[in-house]
Amino acid sequence: MEHSPAFRFRRFLNWFPLGLTYATLYMGRYNFNVVKNDIGAWYHLDKADMGLIATAGFWTYGLSVALNGPLADRFGGRKAILIGAAGGALINLLIGLMFLNGHTTNLLVSMSVLWSANMYFQSFGALSVVKVNSTWFHVRERGVFGGIFGIMISSGYFLATTIGAWILSRYHWTMIWIVPAVAMSIMFLVDYLLVRNRPSHAGLQDFDTGDGSNAHHAEDAPLPWGDLMRKVFHNPVVVALIFAEFCTGFVRQGVMLYFTEYLSEVYGVTKIFPKINILGWEPALFWATGIAFMLGGILGGVLCGWMSDKLFESRRPPVAFLFYLVQVVMLVLLGFSFGKGTFAGQVWAIILLGLTAMFIFGVHGMLSGTASMDFGGRKAAATVTGALDGIQYVGSGLTGFGLGWVLKTYGWDGVATHGHAPAHAWVWVGCIIPFSFIGAYIMTRIWKAKAGQSSH
Repeated sequence: MEHSPAFRFRRFLNWFPLGLTYATLYMGRYNFNVVKNDIGAWYHLDKADMGLIATAGFWTYGLSVALNGPLADRFGGRKAILIGAAGGALINLLIGLMFLNGHTTNLLVSMSVLWSANMYFQSFGALSVVKVNSTWFHVRERGVFGGIFGIMISSGYFLATTIGAWILSRYHWTMIWIVPAVAMSIMFLVDYLLVRNRPSHAGLQDFDTGDGSNAHHAEDAPLPWGDLMRKVFHNPVVVALIFAEFCTGFVRQGVMLYFTEYLSEVYGVTKIFPKINILGWEPALFWATGIAFMLGGILGGVLCGWMSDKLFESRRPPVAFLFYLVQVVMLVLLGFSFGKGTFAGQVWAIILLGLTAMFIFGVHGMLSGTASMDFGGRKAAATVTGALDGIQYVGSGLTGFGLGWVLKTYGWDGVATHGHAPAHAWVWVGCIIPFSFIGAYIMTRIWKAKAGQSSH
Protein backbone atom coordinates (compact mmCIF):
# COMPACT_ATOMS: atom_id res chain seq x y z
CA MET A 1 0.00 0.00 0.00
CA GLU A 2 1.16 3.50 -0.84
CA HIS A 3 0.33 6.04 1.86
CA SER A 4 1.32 9.68 2.04
CA PRO A 5 4.00 10.72 4.56
CA ALA A 6 1.31 12.68 6.44
CA PHE A 7 -0.85 9.55 6.75
CA ARG A 8 2.05 7.40 7.92
CA PHE A 9 3.08 9.96 10.51
CA ARG A 10 -0.47 10.31 11.86
CA ARG A 11 -0.84 6.55 11.90
CA PHE A 12 2.37 6.36 13.95
CA LEU A 13 0.90 8.86 16.41
CA ASN A 14 -2.04 6.48 16.70
CA TRP A 15 -0.48 3.03 17.05
CA PHE A 16 2.63 4.03 19.00
CA PRO A 17 0.70 5.39 22.03
CA LEU A 18 -1.58 2.36 21.82
CA GLY A 19 1.49 0.12 21.86
CA LEU A 20 3.00 1.93 24.84
CA THR A 21 -0.28 1.69 26.71
CA TYR A 22 -0.48 -2.03 25.99
CA ALA A 23 3.09 -2.38 27.29
CA THR A 24 2.20 -0.57 30.54
CA LEU A 25 -0.86 -2.80 30.90
CA TYR A 26 1.50 -5.76 30.63
CA MET A 27 3.69 -4.14 33.25
CA GLY A 28 0.64 -4.17 35.55
CA ARG A 29 -0.13 -7.78 34.64
CA TYR A 30 3.17 -9.65 34.68
CA ASN A 31 4.41 -7.92 37.80
CA PHE A 32 2.57 -10.81 39.48
CA ASN A 33 5.00 -13.26 37.82
CA VAL A 34 7.94 -11.30 39.21
CA VAL A 35 6.76 -11.38 42.84
CA LYS A 36 4.58 -14.49 43.12
CA ASN A 37 7.35 -16.85 44.26
CA ASP A 38 8.50 -14.58 47.04
CA ILE A 39 4.96 -13.66 48.10
CA GLY A 40 4.24 -17.37 48.32
CA ALA A 41 7.29 -17.95 50.50
CA TRP A 42 6.60 -14.91 52.69
CA TYR A 43 2.92 -15.71 53.29
CA HIS A 44 3.28 -19.54 53.29
CA LEU A 45 1.50 -20.19 49.99
CA ASP A 46 2.79 -23.02 47.77
CA LYS A 47 2.88 -23.33 43.95
CA ALA A 48 -0.70 -24.62 43.85
CA ASP A 49 -1.98 -21.75 46.03
CA MET A 50 -0.29 -19.08 43.92
CA GLY A 51 -1.51 -20.96 40.85
CA LEU A 52 -5.09 -20.51 42.07
CA ILE A 53 -4.60 -16.73 42.12
CA ALA A 54 -3.16 -16.89 38.61
CA THR A 55 -6.04 -19.07 37.39
CA ALA A 56 -8.64 -16.71 38.86
CA GLY A 57 -7.05 -13.90 36.87
CA PHE A 58 -6.61 -15.93 33.67
CA TRP A 59 -10.19 -17.17 33.60
CA THR A 60 -11.60 -13.77 34.49
CA TYR A 61 -9.60 -12.35 31.60
CA GLY A 62 -10.80 -15.11 29.28
CA LEU A 63 -14.46 -14.50 30.08
CA SER A 64 -14.11 -10.72 30.09
CA VAL A 65 -12.28 -10.43 26.79
CA ALA A 66 -14.93 -12.57 25.09
CA LEU A 67 -17.76 -10.44 26.51
CA ASN A 68 -16.00 -7.11 26.01
CA GLY A 69 -15.08 -7.80 22.38
CA PRO A 70 -18.59 -7.04 21.06
CA LEU A 71 -18.73 -4.01 23.37
CA ALA A 72 -15.48 -2.65 21.93
CA ASP A 73 -16.86 -3.18 18.43
CA ARG A 74 -19.87 -1.07 19.39
CA PHE A 75 -18.23 1.84 21.24
CA GLY A 76 -14.82 1.80 19.56
CA GLY A 77 -11.24 0.97 20.42
CA ARG A 78 -10.40 4.43 21.74
CA LYS A 79 -12.89 4.15 24.60
CA ALA A 80 -11.76 0.57 25.23
CA ILE A 81 -8.12 1.53 25.78
CA LEU A 82 -9.14 4.40 28.07
CA ILE A 83 -11.29 2.07 30.19
CA GLY A 84 -8.51 -0.53 30.36
CA ALA A 85 -5.79 1.96 31.34
CA ALA A 86 -7.92 3.68 33.99
CA GLY A 87 -9.17 0.44 35.56
CA GLY A 88 -5.78 -1.30 35.47
CA ALA A 89 -4.14 1.71 37.13
CA LEU A 90 -6.73 1.79 39.91
CA ILE A 91 -6.53 -1.93 40.75
CA ASN A 92 -2.71 -2.03 40.71
CA LEU A 93 -2.72 0.94 43.07
CA LEU A 94 -5.15 -0.85 45.41
CA ILE A 95 -2.99 -4.00 45.46
CA GLY A 96 0.10 -1.96 46.29
CA LEU A 97 -1.71 -0.15 49.09
CA MET A 98 -3.07 -3.44 50.45
CA PHE A 99 0.44 -4.85 50.91
CA LEU A 100 1.88 -1.52 52.03
CA ASN A 101 -0.68 -1.25 54.84
CA GLY A 102 -0.39 -4.91 55.87
CA HIS A 103 -3.99 -5.88 55.02
CA THR A 104 -3.06 -9.48 54.18
CA THR A 105 -5.58 -11.51 56.19
CA ASN A 106 -7.06 -14.22 53.93
CA LEU A 107 -4.55 -13.18 51.28
CA LEU A 108 -5.48 -16.03 48.94
CA VAL A 109 -9.05 -14.71 48.70
CA SER A 110 -8.32 -10.99 48.66
CA MET A 111 -5.54 -11.30 46.09
CA SER A 112 -7.66 -13.56 43.89
CA VAL A 113 -10.49 -11.01 43.88
CA LEU A 114 -8.25 -8.01 43.22
CA TRP A 115 -6.22 -9.85 40.59
CA SER A 116 -9.42 -10.90 38.83
CA ALA A 117 -10.59 -7.28 38.82
CA ASN A 118 -7.26 -6.22 37.34
CA MET A 119 -7.52 -8.83 34.61
CA TYR A 120 -11.03 -7.64 33.75
CA PHE A 121 -9.69 -4.20 32.88
CA GLN A 122 -6.61 -5.72 31.24
CA SER A 123 -8.93 -7.47 28.80
CA PHE A 124 -9.65 -4.17 27.03
CA GLY A 125 -6.01 -3.84 25.95
CA ALA A 126 -5.71 -6.25 23.01
CA LEU A 127 -9.29 -5.52 21.92
CA SER A 128 -8.60 -1.81 21.56
CA VAL A 129 -5.27 -2.25 19.77
CA VAL A 130 -6.70 -4.62 17.17
CA LYS A 131 -9.98 -2.70 16.77
CA VAL A 132 -8.30 0.65 16.15
CA ASN A 133 -5.61 -0.67 13.84
CA SER A 134 -8.07 -2.67 11.74
CA THR A 135 -9.08 0.67 10.18
CA TRP A 136 -5.54 2.00 9.74
CA PHE A 137 -3.76 -1.04 8.18
CA HIS A 138 -4.52 -2.80 4.88
CA VAL A 139 -4.54 -6.61 4.82
CA ARG A 140 -1.19 -6.58 2.99
CA GLU A 141 0.31 -4.50 5.80
CA ARG A 142 -1.05 -6.50 8.69
CA GLY A 143 1.73 -9.05 8.81
CA VAL A 144 4.00 -6.15 9.63
CA PHE A 145 1.46 -5.05 12.23
CA GLY A 146 1.62 -8.56 13.69
CA GLY A 147 5.32 -7.89 14.24
CA ILE A 148 4.47 -4.57 15.89
CA PHE A 149 1.96 -6.38 18.12
CA GLY A 150 4.68 -8.84 19.12
CA ILE A 151 7.00 -5.95 19.97
CA MET A 152 4.26 -4.45 22.18
CA ILE A 153 3.91 -7.75 24.06
CA SER A 154 7.67 -8.17 24.43
CA SER A 155 8.18 -4.59 25.58
CA GLY A 156 5.50 -5.02 28.21
CA TYR A 157 7.13 -8.13 29.56
CA PHE A 158 10.46 -6.30 29.58
CA LEU A 159 8.90 -3.52 31.66
CA ALA A 160 7.40 -6.03 34.09
CA THR A 161 10.60 -8.03 34.63
CA THR A 162 13.65 -5.93 33.89
CA ILE A 163 12.30 -2.56 34.99
CA GLY A 164 10.47 -4.38 37.78
CA ALA A 165 13.80 -5.75 39.03
CA TRP A 166 15.30 -2.25 38.91
CA ILE A 167 12.36 -0.96 40.98
CA LEU A 168 12.78 -3.75 43.52
CA SER A 169 16.49 -3.07 43.91
CA ARG A 170 15.94 0.57 44.85
CA TYR A 171 12.51 0.99 46.43
CA HIS A 172 10.06 -0.76 48.71
CA TRP A 173 8.80 -3.91 47.00
CA THR A 174 5.18 -2.67 46.88
CA MET A 175 6.31 -0.18 44.24
CA ILE A 176 6.13 -3.10 41.79
CA TRP A 177 2.37 -2.39 41.81
CA ILE A 178 2.37 1.38 42.22
CA VAL A 179 4.79 2.28 39.41
CA PRO A 180 2.69 0.49 36.73
CA ALA A 181 -0.36 2.32 38.09
CA VAL A 182 1.38 5.64 37.48
CA ALA A 183 2.55 4.56 34.01
CA MET A 184 -0.96 3.52 32.97
CA SER A 185 -2.38 6.81 34.25
CA ILE A 186 0.09 8.77 32.12
CA MET A 187 -0.77 6.72 29.04
CA PHE A 188 -4.48 7.30 29.68
CA LEU A 189 -3.87 11.03 29.17
CA VAL A 190 -1.70 10.47 26.09
CA ASP A 191 -4.32 8.20 24.48
CA TYR A 192 -7.08 10.66 25.23
CA LEU A 193 -5.18 13.34 23.31
CA LEU A 194 -3.80 11.31 20.37
CA VAL A 195 -5.66 8.06 19.64
CA ARG A 196 -8.49 8.11 17.09
CA ASN A 197 -10.64 5.20 15.93
CA ARG A 198 -10.38 5.85 12.19
CA PRO A 199 -8.33 7.97 9.77
CA SER A 200 -11.36 10.20 9.13
CA HIS A 201 -11.51 11.00 12.84
CA ALA A 202 -8.00 12.42 12.51
CA GLY A 203 -8.82 14.56 9.46
CA LEU A 204 -7.63 11.97 6.90
CA GLN A 205 -9.44 9.81 4.37
CA ASP A 206 -10.69 6.33 5.17
CA PHE A 207 -9.72 3.58 2.72
CA ASP A 208 -10.66 0.02 1.77
CA THR A 209 -8.62 -2.26 4.02
CA GLY A 210 -9.09 -5.30 1.75
CA ASP A 211 -10.68 -7.57 4.37
CA GLY A 212 -14.18 -7.55 2.89
CA SER A 213 -15.41 -4.60 4.96
CA ASN A 214 -16.86 -1.53 3.32
CA ALA A 215 -14.96 1.64 4.13
CA HIS A 216 -17.67 4.03 2.97
CA HIS A 217 -21.11 2.78 4.00
CA ALA A 218 -22.33 3.23 7.58
CA GLU A 219 -18.96 2.19 8.95
CA ASP A 220 -19.71 3.72 12.32
CA ALA A 221 -22.97 1.78 12.69
CA PRO A 222 -22.16 -1.37 14.71
CA LEU A 223 -23.12 -4.78 13.43
CA PRO A 224 -26.17 -6.39 15.05
CA TRP A 225 -25.37 -8.93 17.77
CA GLY A 226 -26.41 -11.86 15.59
CA ASP A 227 -24.10 -10.78 12.76
CA LEU A 228 -21.21 -10.44 15.20
CA MET A 229 -21.76 -13.96 16.49
CA ARG A 230 -21.91 -15.30 12.95
CA LYS A 231 -18.57 -13.64 12.25
CA VAL A 232 -17.12 -15.80 15.00
CA PHE A 233 -18.95 -19.12 15.18
CA HIS A 234 -20.11 -19.53 11.55
CA ASN A 235 -16.63 -19.03 10.15
CA PRO A 236 -14.69 -22.32 10.23
CA VAL A 237 -11.37 -20.46 10.01
CA VAL A 238 -12.14 -18.42 13.12
CA VAL A 239 -13.31 -21.54 14.96
CA ALA A 240 -10.03 -23.27 14.06
CA LEU A 241 -8.09 -20.25 15.28
CA ILE A 242 -10.01 -20.38 18.58
CA PHE A 243 -8.84 -23.96 19.20
CA ALA A 244 -5.28 -23.03 18.18
CA GLU A 245 -5.21 -20.11 20.59
CA PHE A 246 -6.29 -22.40 23.43
CA CYS A 247 -3.08 -24.32 22.74
CA THR A 248 -1.07 -21.11 22.49
CA GLY A 249 -2.37 -20.03 25.89
CA PHE A 250 -1.24 -23.22 27.59
CA VAL A 251 2.19 -23.13 25.95
CA ARG A 252 2.75 -19.42 26.57
CA GLN A 253 1.77 -19.28 30.22
CA GLY A 254 3.12 -22.75 30.91
CA VAL A 255 6.56 -21.31 30.18
CA MET A 256 6.15 -17.77 31.50
CA LEU A 257 4.46 -18.65 34.79
CA TYR A 258 7.15 -21.09 35.93
CA PHE A 259 10.41 -20.11 34.27
CA THR A 260 11.80 -18.38 37.39
CA GLU A 261 11.29 -21.52 39.50
CA TYR A 262 12.78 -23.56 36.65
CA LEU A 263 15.93 -21.44 36.60
CA SER A 264 16.18 -21.43 40.40
CA GLU A 265 15.34 -25.05 41.23
CA VAL A 266 16.72 -26.86 38.17
CA TYR A 267 19.68 -24.65 37.25
CA GLY A 268 20.42 -23.18 40.67
CA VAL A 269 20.54 -19.65 39.29
CA THR A 270 20.17 -18.12 42.76
CA LYS A 271 23.54 -19.58 43.69
CA ILE A 272 25.20 -17.42 41.04
CA PHE A 273 23.20 -14.20 40.81
CA PRO A 274 23.41 -11.91 43.86
CA LYS A 275 20.35 -11.45 46.06
CA ILE A 276 18.99 -8.25 47.47
CA ASN A 277 17.78 -8.68 51.02
CA ILE A 278 14.11 -7.85 50.36
CA LEU A 279 12.05 -11.05 50.33
CA GLY A 280 14.91 -12.74 48.48
CA TRP A 281 14.69 -10.96 45.11
CA GLU A 282 17.09 -11.88 42.34
CA PRO A 283 17.21 -8.66 40.29
CA ALA A 284 20.04 -9.78 38.00
CA LEU A 285 18.00 -12.85 37.05
CA PHE A 286 15.01 -10.72 36.07
CA TRP A 287 17.20 -8.31 34.13
CA ALA A 288 18.65 -11.18 32.12
CA THR A 289 15.40 -13.01 31.48
CA GLY A 290 13.51 -9.77 30.76
CA ILE A 291 15.99 -8.85 28.05
CA ALA A 292 15.94 -12.39 26.65
CA PHE A 293 12.14 -12.45 26.46
CA MET A 294 12.03 -8.97 24.94
CA LEU A 295 14.59 -9.68 22.21
CA GLY A 296 13.10 -13.08 21.48
CA GLY A 297 9.58 -11.68 21.31
CA ILE A 298 10.59 -8.81 19.03
CA LEU A 299 12.49 -11.09 16.65
CA GLY A 300 9.65 -13.60 16.64
CA GLY A 301 6.98 -11.01 15.95
CA VAL A 302 8.90 -9.30 13.15
CA LEU A 303 10.00 -12.58 11.54
CA CYS A 304 6.54 -14.13 11.73
CA GLY A 305 4.92 -11.02 10.20
CA TRP A 306 7.54 -10.69 7.46
CA MET A 307 7.30 -14.37 6.49
CA SER A 308 3.51 -14.20 6.40
CA ASP A 309 3.34 -11.15 4.12
CA LYS A 310 6.36 -11.81 1.91
CA LEU A 311 6.69 -15.60 1.68
CA PHE A 312 3.07 -16.76 2.06
CA GLU A 313 1.14 -13.89 0.39
CA SER A 314 -0.45 -12.69 3.67
CA ARG A 315 -1.58 -16.18 4.67
CA ARG A 316 -1.13 -16.66 8.42
CA PRO A 317 -1.49 -20.47 9.01
CA PRO A 318 1.69 -21.67 7.22
CA VAL A 319 4.06 -19.52 9.25
CA ALA A 320 2.15 -20.30 12.46
CA PHE A 321 2.54 -24.01 11.64
CA LEU A 322 6.32 -23.61 11.36
CA PHE A 323 6.55 -21.64 14.58
CA TYR A 324 4.52 -24.23 16.50
CA LEU A 325 6.93 -26.96 15.38
CA VAL A 326 10.01 -24.95 16.40
CA GLN A 327 8.35 -24.44 19.80
CA VAL A 328 8.55 -28.22 20.24
CA VAL A 329 12.28 -28.20 19.52
CA MET A 330 12.90 -25.38 21.99
CA LEU A 331 10.82 -27.10 24.70
CA VAL A 332 12.68 -30.38 24.25
CA LEU A 333 15.95 -28.50 24.74
CA LEU A 334 14.51 -26.87 27.86
CA GLY A 335 13.79 -30.33 29.20
CA PHE A 336 17.53 -31.04 29.35
CA SER A 337 19.49 -29.22 32.04
CA PHE A 338 22.80 -28.65 30.28
CA GLY A 339 25.57 -27.55 32.62
CA LYS A 340 23.30 -26.99 35.61
CA GLY A 341 24.99 -25.34 38.56
CA THR A 342 27.50 -23.60 36.27
CA PHE A 343 27.37 -20.03 35.08
CA ALA A 344 27.68 -21.09 31.42
CA GLY A 345 24.79 -23.51 31.78
CA GLN A 346 22.60 -20.87 33.39
CA VAL A 347 23.34 -18.32 30.66
CA TRP A 348 22.47 -20.99 28.09
CA ALA A 349 19.15 -21.65 29.87
CA ILE A 350 18.25 -17.94 29.77
CA ILE A 351 19.16 -17.73 26.06
CA LEU A 352 17.06 -20.82 25.41
CA LEU A 353 14.09 -19.24 27.18
CA GLY A 354 14.48 -16.18 24.92
CA LEU A 355 14.47 -18.40 21.83
CA THR A 356 11.39 -20.21 23.11
CA ALA A 357 9.67 -16.85 23.64
CA MET A 358 10.56 -15.92 20.06
CA PHE A 359 8.41 -18.67 18.60
CA ILE A 360 5.65 -18.42 21.21
CA PHE A 361 5.19 -14.64 20.92
CA GLY A 362 5.47 -14.84 17.13
CA VAL A 363 2.46 -17.16 16.91
CA HIS A 364 0.50 -15.23 19.53
CA GLY A 365 0.99 -11.90 17.77
CA MET A 366 0.14 -13.43 14.40
CA LEU A 367 -3.10 -15.10 15.49
CA SER A 368 -4.49 -12.66 18.08
CA GLY A 369 -3.12 -9.50 16.51
CA THR A 370 -3.28 -10.13 12.76
CA ALA A 371 -5.58 -13.05 11.90
CA SER A 372 -8.29 -11.56 14.12
CA MET A 373 -8.30 -8.40 11.98
CA ASP A 374 -8.21 -10.44 8.76
CA PHE A 375 -11.19 -12.66 9.50
CA GLY A 376 -13.17 -10.33 11.76
CA GLY A 377 -13.03 -7.37 9.41
CA ARG A 378 -13.24 -3.75 10.46
CA LYS A 379 -16.57 -4.11 12.22
CA ALA A 380 -15.96 -7.37 14.09
CA ALA A 381 -12.20 -7.20 14.75
CA ALA A 382 -12.63 -6.76 18.51
CA THR A 383 -15.21 -9.55 18.74
CA VAL A 384 -12.94 -12.06 17.00
CA THR A 385 -9.97 -10.86 19.04
CA GLY A 386 -12.06 -11.36 22.18
CA ALA A 387 -12.90 -14.91 21.16
CA LEU A 388 -9.27 -15.77 20.36
CA ASP A 389 -7.74 -14.04 23.37
CA GLY A 390 -10.51 -15.33 25.64
CA ILE A 391 -10.00 -18.98 24.80
CA GLN A 392 -6.25 -18.45 25.05
CA TYR A 393 -6.66 -17.46 28.68
CA VAL A 394 -8.88 -20.45 29.36
CA GLY A 395 -5.86 -22.53 28.34
CA SER A 396 -3.64 -20.27 30.40
CA GLY A 397 -5.81 -20.91 33.46
CA LEU A 398 -4.99 -24.60 33.31
CA THR A 399 -1.33 -23.75 33.80
CA GLY A 400 -2.17 -22.03 37.09
CA PHE A 401 -3.79 -24.62 39.32
CA GLY A 402 -3.35 -27.57 36.90
CA LEU A 403 0.32 -27.37 35.96
CA GLY A 404 1.05 -25.89 39.39
CA TRP A 405 -0.44 -28.99 41.04
CA VAL A 406 1.51 -31.31 38.71
CA LEU A 407 4.81 -29.62 39.55
CA LYS A 408 3.99 -29.56 43.26
CA THR A 409 3.12 -33.29 43.20
CA TYR A 410 5.67 -34.74 40.78
CA GLY A 411 8.42 -32.13 40.65
CA TRP A 412 10.22 -31.09 37.50
CA ASP A 413 11.25 -34.54 36.32
CA GLY A 414 9.05 -36.95 38.30
CA VAL A 415 12.02 -38.34 40.22
CA ALA A 416 12.45 -38.06 44.00
CA THR A 417 15.47 -35.78 44.46
CA HIS A 418 15.70 -35.81 48.29
CA GLY A 419 16.61 -32.13 48.45
CA HIS A 420 18.95 -32.17 45.45
CA ALA A 421 18.34 -30.22 42.25
CA PRO A 422 16.35 -32.27 39.70
CA ALA A 423 18.34 -33.68 36.80
CA HIS A 424 15.97 -32.46 34.10
CA ALA A 425 12.55 -30.84 33.60
CA TRP A 426 10.69 -33.51 31.66
CA VAL A 427 7.43 -33.29 33.60
CA TRP A 428 7.24 -29.54 32.94
CA VAL A 429 7.94 -29.58 29.21
CA GLY A 430 6.11 -32.89 28.77
CA CYS A 431 2.88 -31.21 29.86
CA ILE A 432 3.42 -28.33 27.41
CA ILE A 433 4.71 -29.95 24.21
CA PRO A 434 1.45 -31.72 23.19
CA PHE A 435 -0.29 -28.36 22.88
CA SER A 436 2.33 -27.13 20.39
CA PHE A 437 1.78 -30.24 18.28
CA ILE A 438 -2.01 -29.76 18.37
CA GLY A 439 -1.64 -26.10 17.34
CA ALA A 440 0.54 -27.12 14.39
CA TYR A 441 -2.02 -29.73 13.29
CA ILE A 442 -4.85 -27.20 13.40
CA MET A 443 -2.88 -24.88 11.10
CA THR A 444 -2.76 -27.66 8.47
CA ARG A 445 -6.57 -27.69 8.42
CA ILE A 446 -6.77 -24.00 7.41
CA TRP A 447 -3.53 -23.87 5.43
CA LYS A 448 -4.89 -21.83 2.50
CA ALA A 449 -7.11 -19.45 4.49
CA LYS A 450 -6.64 -15.79 3.58
CA ALA A 451 -8.54 -12.58 4.33
CA GLY A 452 -11.08 -11.56 1.69
CA GLN A 453 -11.54 -15.14 0.45
CA SER A 454 -14.36 -17.53 1.29
CA SER A 455 -13.57 -19.57 4.37
CA HIS A 456 -15.72 -22.54 3.32
